[in-house]
Order: sequence, then C-alpha cells, then structure tokens
Amino acid sequence: MREYKTIAKAYPRKRPAEERVEDYYPIYHNFEESEANAQASRCLQCPIDLLRGLESEFTFCRTGCPLNNNIPRWLKKTYEHDYLSAFELSNARSPFPEILGRVCPKKGLCESSCTLEKTEYHAVSIGNVEVFLNEKAYEQGAIPDYGQAEGRKFKVAVVGSGPASLSCATFLLRSNIEVELYERENRVGGLLMYGIPNFKLPKSVILRRFEWMKEAGMKVHLSTEVGKDVSLSELQEKFDAVFLGLGVPKGRSADMENEDANGVHQVMTLLTQTQKNIFDHALQKSVLRNKHVVVIGGGDSAMDALRTAIRHKAKSVTCVYRRGEESMPGSRGEVINAKEEGVQFIFNALPKKALVDDEHRVVGLEIMETYTDENKRLQTKPHSVQTLPADSIILALGFEAKHFSFYDELNLAVGRSNTLIVDENKETSHPFIFAGGDVVRGANLVVNAALDGRTAAVAIARKLGVLEDQKLYM
Repeated sequence: MREYKTIAKAYPRKRPAEERVEDYYPIYHNFEESEANAQASRCLQCPIDLLRGLESEFTFCRTGCPLNNNIPRWLKKTYEHDYLSAFELSNARSPFPEILGRVCPKKGLCESSCTLEKTEYHAVSIGNVEVFLNEKAYEQGAIPDYGQAEGRKFKVAVVGSGPASLSCATFLLRSNIEVELYERENRVGGLLMYGIPNFKLPKSVILRRFEWMKEAGMKVHLSTEVGKDVSLSELQEKFDAVFLGLGVPKGRSADMENEDANGVHQVMTLLTQTQKNIFDHALQKSVLRNKHVVVIGGGDSAMDALRTAIRHKAKSVTCVYRRGEESMPGSRGEVINAKEEGVQFIFNALPKKALVDDEHRVVGLEIMETYTDENKRLQTKPHSVQTLPADSIILALGFEAKHFSFYDELNLAVGRSNTLIVDENKETSHPFIFAGGDVVRGANLVVNAALDGRTAAVAIARKLGVLEDQKLYM
C-alpha cells in the first residue's frame, strides 16, 4: 500500500451530459475492480486506533466519519481482494454503506480528514471504494447481518422509513429485537426514496436493503400514517419502545407575493411525484414539459430540482440564488453537473413577486439584484427589478419540522423550530420514546441521521437489557 506518490486520486467516470439528460439512470459509473484496488493502495494506514482517546490536533478518515467507520481496515482488505472481509468491516458500523458511499458529500467528512488531503496528493477516493467493495461482495453472495430472527423477546415500533429509521431498525435487529416499521407512503425509503433523485441514488439499492430486513423478520406497515391510521399512544402501549424518524416534511417559504399561485411548488412535491412517475412508468405525465422553470435556492435540493426539470424536457431551466456562486451551500460537483446539463444560473438575485394571469397561474417571476453591506447583511438594490419568463416556480429553500398533533398526546418536549428535544441517547422527554434524524436536527446529512438511528438503537437495547456490543458494531 502507500502508493499515493505513483497513483493519483481518481474519480468515477461520468456519463456525457447529452446522454444522461435523456434518462434518470445514475450519471456516474461505479469503480471497476482495478480502479478500486488502485485507490485502496494509496491508503497510508494511519495509526488511528493507537491515538484513540489522546488529545490531538490530527484528524483521520475515521475521525472525520460521523459513524467512525473503520475505513483503513476495509481499504486494506479491498487492496488484498478480500471483499467479504472488507464487506463485514464496512457494514459493522454503518447501516447501509453502499448507500452512504453514494450520497455522503465526503467533503468535510472522511475525505477531508484523510491525511493525504493535506498534501499535494489528495485523499483516497473513500466513498467510491466503499460502493465498489459492497457491490462486489453482494456479487459473491454476501448478505448483511441482521441477527437471529428466532427468540426475540422485545419489540420496537419504528415510525418512518428514512435513513434514521432504517439505521435504527438495522441495529435493533442485530441485537435480536423485533422491529415493526410504520410508513405513510406505499413504498419504503422516505428521503432516500423520494428526496434524492434516481440519477444520484438508484432505488433498487434501497429496496434491496429493505428486502433483506424483511427476510430477517422486520414487519412493515405501508400506507399507515401515525396520528391518523394508528395513534402514537397505541404504539407506546403495544411496543417496548418507539423510535420516531419523521423527517422535516415542510418546505420553507420564499416570502414573495403570489406564492400561492398555481405553478408554484415546493421542491419535494416535484421530486416525489417524479419518482412516483418513474415507478409507474408514467413520465409522460410531466407538468414541466415545454415550460419555463425557475428554481429558487442554492443547495443540493435546488440542484436536484434543476436537473430533474431538465429531464422533464422543460423549455428553459434557471436557478435564482440570492448570493454569489461561491456562497452556494450545495456541493460544488452538483453545480457543475447542473451547468453541464444546461441549467442557467442567476446569482445575487432575490425573488420578489410571482407574476400571474387572470386565473392566478404563474406567467413570470420578478427578481431584485442583491448585495452584501458592510455588516455582511443581504440587501436589495433599489430600482433593480427584472422579470424572468416562468410557467413554474420551484421553491428549494430548505425544510422545516412539522408539529404533529400526536406530540401533545404524550407531552413530548418540542424545540422552537418544532424539532423534538432528545438527550444524548436520543430519548425524548417521554420514557422509551426515541427520535433521530432531521426531526431532531433539522434538515441535515443522511450520515448524521444514520448515526442518530444507531445511537437510539444502542440505547434502546441497553435499556431493555439485551445489548450485545459485538453484534452492533466493531
């Protein structure tokens, strides 16, 4: 190993823009075996565990990963072509590494913390190797460990099926606790299924995980909404514990005039309906075809909406962002992908008013030019109004937690932004009711939701007295 001087950091090959905009398939190719092994060979095998617990200014790939994934060990096994051992190590601390390898930003996490990233040689391509080794192990017959289906003494209700819930269910099953999952949609996956486009995360990867979990004994109640079809009080009485992974279903407002017009949509409405149309082979139902589409926002959800609109065959697709390009909160790679696919960007612009016709349908968007004053506050320039053609306006301005009525049934403590208040074990103010992911943090990374689910599962197992540490993670 340690071939970083002779082998450069590599990135997965990308399909040409003119080809990928014609479909919803992933735009990146997975690493070939030679590419994955070459990247694994670059690892320095830093002595992370020897320094554990010591006060140090050093950071490593493992310390940069919220899950503290044992990255150097599975990189070494990948380099040795021992994919089954690499698979076991990769899955030990992560509930779904083949998903996180695809959707984790890496920047600011494992790859930013890699020792090589601080040098001219740059980090190992950790996420792409992780995807490769897991897919390779699946080809060789590997199946994740979900404990023993027989003899489970306790049962836990998991509400929602997004990343926090999927993670919690995974580690509960590993500790031989029965799990019943409640999902209001008719398909599992939550944010993973409907909030991340298929061209970034193929849905077959998520469905494969859930099939394994069902085979391991997890019961799934689809089209079942807590608070409507079943009460939280009922779950609390029926189960030994409850985990709430409710996400943040409410999109933020743009505070512009005529925001209620026909043609103004929240980003999740577009992404969810698009994915449902893909499942139903009904892409011809697009409401954006031949339309002038404007997306307001600069994060990854905005990029997802823009790139989705391109695939809907919109007449034009424009991004309006209130600050400069360098301030955009989304991934730089996603901005590049959007530009390659034909998206136009207008920076330093704030939406003022949706223009409507006599039937209150969107026909345009008024924007104003912005600047940052000496106190770094955003201001609009007087007399700078411009009008953009727009038949559809997509709001991608972030998400907010919703105050569900069933919170009040059990007097769950709620924060100012409607997020649930939990302790370090992810337990709410009500004993044996736990919560994690965006409903606790607000809109956040998938990997942090996965961490919350794992933390809650460990706490539940300990509280029920059935924890076996070695089965949960290594």
